[in-house]
Amino acid sequence: MSKRDRLSGNEAVSVAMRQINPDVVAAFPITPSTEVPQYFASFVANGMVDTEFVPVESEHSAMSACIGAQAAGARTMTATSANGLALMWEMLYIAASSKLPITLAAVNRALSGPININNDHSDTMGARDSGWIQIYGENNQEAYDNFIQAVRIGEHPDVMLPVMDCYDGFITSHAVENIELLDDDAVKKFVGEYNPGESLLNRKNPISVGPLDTVTHYFEHKRIQAEAMKNAKQVILDVAEEFEKLTGRKYGLFEEYMMDDAEVAIVIINSTAGTAKETIKGLRAKGIKAGLIKIRVFRPFPVEEIAKALSKVKAVAIMDKCDGFNAAGGPLFNEVTSALYGRADGIKAINYIYGLGGRDVSVQDIATVYDRLLDIVNTGNIGEVYNYLGVRE
Repeated sequence: MSKRDRLSGNEAVSVAMRQINPDVVAAFPITPSTEVPQYFASFVANGMVDTEFVPVESEHSAMSACIGAQAAGARTMTATSANGLALMWEMLYIAASSKLPITLAAVNRALSGPININNDHSDTMGARDSGWIQIYGENNQEAYDNFIQAVRIGEHPDVMLPVMDCYDGFITSHAVENIELLDDDAVKKFVGEYNPGESLLNRKNPISVGPLDTVTHYFEHKRIQAEAMKNAKQVILDVAEEFEKLTGRKYGLFEEYMMDDAEVAIVIINSTAGTAKETIKGLRAKGIKAGLIKIRVFRPFPVEEIAKALSKVKAVAIMDKCDGFNAAGGPLFNEVTSALYGRADGIKAINYIYGLGGRDVSVQDIATVYDRLLDIVNTGNIGEVYNYLGVRE
């Protein structure tokens, strides 16, 4: 059973946390993620959960506390954004390398500087190689659903990695939308109990967490991390299949929108996908075969699957809501073109950097990208590969 409600993205995620009832939540406030621990703290104060809530003095301390709690065998969660995620940087790597399945609500915000509190993806994209699984959501429903699934994914014995549930600051975090919430009992049953095979409090099997790793073992431990990330792909699909049986809502590694016969397509992440879908409806009404791929899982990156999904298009634009500052393109562009290389050669691919610092992106803006793709198909001339959308040059 489920019930309909009207919640912001942050409210929805905090409700998911309440329903899961974690052992520990350690957090420090930062816009626009502040509401997640704020709402959850009210659940603690009202006796709706029996979670140990740990208010700390910084985001570095928040992740440090999460690492200690999870290493002790406690199911642990937190939330942050932008500079807060940056202050966690050292500890992100330690959490992942220690194979601790912490769940983090990562509310996407531009990473300073200049100082900006609005949405882009520079924060989580900057952390893309820290060893965390990254799942992105277009709207409030997906933020809620992804958070619940993230717990199961990270805690799977073949994975045991931390997971970021990423959704757009203000656009998703603060906007109120209709949402389907699961019953509390259904969520608890779905996520189950957390019973790690190893923990610091297991006296029968003493272990150390985060030891000095010299030349003799460091490489092997990194290889173990890499294998766990590879395993995560199938686990993500298995958990999504079980979640679909429970809710009727289908999830995969990415969403294909009108891709069956698409000749031109864009690849995009998070809330702008909704704008792009509206653009596609207008183009389809004119007989233009436009399509969309919305990335859900960025880590692990679905290399073979993306290549197959794009194999029949003639031109594709990869849209990055953060810049790579490599003078060649953004991080999503690099991932997609690497996936295409040797698997779907011949597809003309261009990159657009858009929406930095919360810059609005309209249906008309997305339409200009499709116009450019159609021109590439008609002329065969790619032109500039590394482009900006909606910036005053």
